[in-house]
Amino acid sequence: MSRTLTTAMRDETIASVVRPAYFVRMVFDSGESPNVLNLWNGVGDLAFGGNTYTGVGDLLAISQITETADIQATGINVSLTGVKSSFIVIAKDHDYQGRALTVSLGAFDASGSLIADPVIVFSGFMDTMTISENGQYSTISIAVENKLIAFERAKVRRYTAEDQKIDHPTDKGFEFVTAIVQKQIMWGRATPTGGGSDGDDGGNTGGTYLH
Repeated sequence: MSRTLTTAMRDETIASVVRPAYFVRMVFDSGESPNVLNLWNGVGDLAFGGNTYTGVGDLLAISQITETADIQATGINVSLTGVKSSFIVIAKDHDYQGRALTVSLGAFDASGSLIADPVIVFSGFMDTMTISENGQYSTISIAVENKLIAFERAKVRRYTAEDQKIDHPTDKGFEFVTAIVQKQIMWGRATPTGGGSDGDDGGNTGGTYLH
């Protein structure tokens, strides 16, 4: 995945001391008003890109993000330990499968200020979620599929007017497909019913039936 880094961000990544931070954005559906959890592995609230991220410190864990030269849909795991009860409610009561999750990488300068905007290092969809509770705290673990997984799934498309209009709403090329699916069509000149000798119309000129 190619990324555009600001000069300040690029300089920070090659500095002798690097102060990184991860930001996770999870979208949970709830009818017409989706619930969004914005978390980062620091302390306090931090705003960028029009969103405010809640700091959860070391309670947020992200598995290794890997990239290869060839295209592979490598997923990750995101876990949150000691979460608030409100997070558990969202996780249990709202749709999450197939919903977006992004991980961004940011860095701080020596004064503790966030450098420019963090860059997205992973973008995918939440797949499965595991919630474990031991009476003292709860842990949420989410398996996240890389968005490239879509290229590995067969796309089921049909030769129907409804399917065609998904990509081309005004196209009527498949409008009569269902009407002719069982219809026998004669291609070429029709074979005469009467016999003939050597005339042009008397022989069996044939034709091809299309089913």
